[in-house]
This record gives sequence, C-alpha cells and structure tokens, in this order.
Amino acid sequence: MNSELINQLNAQLGPNGLPYTIPIHPNLVHLTLGLFIIGIIFDIAGVLFPFEKWVFKFLAITVERNNFFDVGWYNMVASAVITFFTVAAGFYEMLLAAPPADIKSAWGLQAMETMLWHGVGGVFLLALIIGMTIWRGWQRYAWGRDADRQVQWSYLLTGMAIMFIMYVHGTLGAQMAAEFGVHNTADTLLRMGQDPNTVLK
Repeated sequence: MNSELINQLNAQLGPNGLPYTIPIHPNLVHLTLGLFIIGIIFDIAGVLFPFEKWVFKFLAITVERNNFFDVGWYNMVASAVITFFTVAAGFYEMLLAAPPADIKSAWGLQAMETMLWHGVGGVFLLALIIGMTIWRGWQRYAWGRDADRQVQWSYLLTGMAIMFIMYVHGTLGAQMAAEFGVHNTADTLLRMGQDPNTVLK
C-alpha cells in the first residue's frame, strides 16, 4: 500500500481514527456485559427465590420463580448473539488503531501488547459466553425441565468467575482508550495541538 493511498484513507477518518464519530465497540461491550450480568443475577435470584418470597409478598409484587429463570435464559441468549458483533466491531476498530509505541500502561504493558491481549481475550470471552449459553439451554430444556430450580450452582459460580475475567478484560480495553488514546477523540486532538473544546463544538 503506497503512502498516497494511506493518506487518502487517513483523510476519510475522523479525529478518533474511525470513519464514524462514536466508536461502536465500547457501546456493544456494555450491552454484552449488561445482558450477561443480568442473566446471571436473575438466575441467582431464581435459585434463592424460596428465601426471597416474603420480600415480594411484603411489597405486594406478584412474581413466580420461573419468571427469574426466563429473564436469565433470554439475557444469556441475547448476550451470546450480541457478543459476535462486539468482537467483530472490536477487531475492525483495532485494525484502524494507531497506538503510541512509547507509553506503558499502569500494568506495565505497551499499547500493542495491550491490544493483543484484549483481542485474544475478546475471542476467549466469546467462546465462554457461547459455552455458558449452551450449558444454560441444556439446564433449561433437559436437566431442570421438570425441576423447580432450573440452574445448577456450578453454572452460577462459573458465571461469576467469567464476570471477573470480564472485569480484567474490560480494564485492558479502558487502558487502550484512557492511557493510550486509542480512538479517543479528545486525546488525538490534544496530541495534534488542538483544543477539543473548540474543535468539537
């Protein structure tokens, strides 16, 4: 690819290094996280329902145990579906990234190392979420089909462990934006010597 073509491509990119104003990946990340976490939390609420019944009765809230498990299942399915788009958008935006080579993160990693770990972690998390969705479906339609409790404790504990992995993985992503300025409009403008307050108005 010659320098003239690279300059033409760069001219089409905004100050955040992307062909659109707001990065897509971070927004989809929050959707993935929210759906997964809500799915696990509602399944926990379903498992603990016998201990919570009096609270709902006191608050005059009509709810059945299966309602919690329904929310848990559908959120897990939605999380698996949206995560494909989250990872795809992440890799697309990573290909357009131009991270600085002279900065290290709070974890002592350079930008390219952080990007590599974040990319590999995204694929790993996608595989975990798909695995959890399959496991959740097996519990819903086979193991717990006729049971009051639709999920196993091992599933819930695995889900909480995955939430911790999401936290570590999300921290790497946050470092890319906050510490390395990857696709960060204000950071890019400051590096170019421009005032974001006047340019972005």
